[in-house]
Amino acid sequence: MANEETGLMKYEAVIGLEVHAQMRTDTKIFCGCSTLFGSEPNSQTCPVCIGMPGVLPVLNKKALGFAIRTGLATDCTISPYSRFARKNYFYPDLPKGYQISQYELPICEHGQIEILVDGQAGKIGITRIHMEEDAGKNIHEGTGDFSFVDLNRAGVPLMEIVSEPDLRSPQEAVAYMKKLRTILIYLGVCDGNMEQGSLRCDANISVRPVGRQEFGVKVEIKNLNSFRFVEKALEYEIKRQRKVIEEGGKIIQETRLWDSGSGVTESMRGKEEAHDYRYFPEPDLVPMTVDPAWINEIQSSLPELPDAKRERFVSEYGLPEADADLLTSEKPLSEWFEDAVKTGGGPKTVANWIMGDLMKLLNAENKTIEECPLQPHQLVDMLKLVENGTISGKIAKTVFEEIFRTGKNAGAIIQEQGLVQISDAGEIEKIVDEIIANHAKEAERFKAGEEKLMGFFVGQVMKLTKGKANPQVVNELLKKNLLS
Repeated sequence: MANEETGLMKYEAVIGLEVHAQMRTDTKIFCGCSTLFGSEPNSQTCPVCIGMPGVLPVLNKKALGFAIRTGLATDCTISPYSRFARKNYFYPDLPKGYQISQYELPICEHGQIEILVDGQAGKIGITRIHMEEDAGKNIHEGTGDFSFVDLNRAGVPLMEIVSEPDLRSPQEAVAYMKKLRTILIYLGVCDGNMEQGSLRCDANISVRPVGRQEFGVKVEIKNLNSFRFVEKALEYEIKRQRKVIEEGGKIIQETRLWDSGSGVTESMRGKEEAHDYRYFPEPDLVPMTVDPAWINEIQSSLPELPDAKRERFVSEYGLPEADADLLTSEKPLSEWFEDAVKTGGGPKTVANWIMGDLMKLLNAENKTIEECPLQPHQLVDMLKLVENGTISGKIAKTVFEEIFRTGKNAGAIIQEQGLVQISDAGEIEKIVDEIIANHAKEAERFKAGEEKLMGFFVGQVMKLTKGKANPQVVNELLKKNLLS
């Protein structure tokens, strides 16, 4: 299909993501070593996870349960019979010379996730979810002429969640990964910490002329550990592949790395096929037969998931779709909102404060809602003071920031700083009369029909009262006295 403006062919991207999620178990997948992040290198290892000869792995049942839990939450079929396989390759951080993963018989297959991009909903298929062990970590920086290997991560339990090639843009890929991360956190199976490597992905991408059914040659981009990198790497790779094709070249099936500093992808190696890994069934682990009763038990323990919670926030609290979508994007955020509403806050008012002032303060200090020093009941207490006229909406913003900064309650801050709203009509009328007398020309212009000057007079009153005057009383008295 030609582009009429440029005469060039129109292309579309075909994207699939392989997301690696570290499961929130206390111990590794095949041994009892800790999974705690940030410990001294090689301090969390044993003969099993460092691949000593003759040792035998034992499956962590909690990891299996987490994989089933994730499969059920993403509409996957749970395989009643699955098994592990050896994925053979050599790399310094892989102590056994192979990785225990799953191949022909994964634990979960054929699921889906719904995403929303620019107001348009779409369903992205999930090919499979399988379990595997993580590798160690090679350390190159700050080591002079040598590289070191830290095997603390070796054997940490992972889920690899493989999507169908249903994504058509970098924005859809980011929306899918964000939604998946949210689901994993809601389930409690992964902490979603991308900086620590708990969630990362490999992206497979090809381009093809619009309208063509056959896929192009795909390129894999390895180890993307932020939403921004996913988007930027895919945007660059789409442009690169399109340019190669338009110049008469051919796309090479390969693995590339994203260089965030230069903003380009760089060739790493030729892309392996499944046969390159010489998969075969893991002889040290028996196949798994999952009891249907256990699956039913896990199903019944699933929490309310993001989509269901978003729909409930709309129907139960009367929130707009956009508000509900943002408030349910993180489980702790949704809980903070509901705690405030249960304490007596109006749903829409609470939502507005969270999405506006609270998010602004959290972002400025790079804090999460879980680290928020301001508690839901403190917001509600402050809102009640606005409703009963003790403080104005403008003063409330100052009080809110002070609660966030100090942790003090609104009442104490108002008393300490003398922020009580002036609502006495007699006191305000004296100020109004003084301001009108001092701005006689503006008053005459207002009487002549220049009504926009009302804002000027309100501003003068607020300036003189340091924002403490009751806005409703101010407006009523100005209208009456300016026209008298």
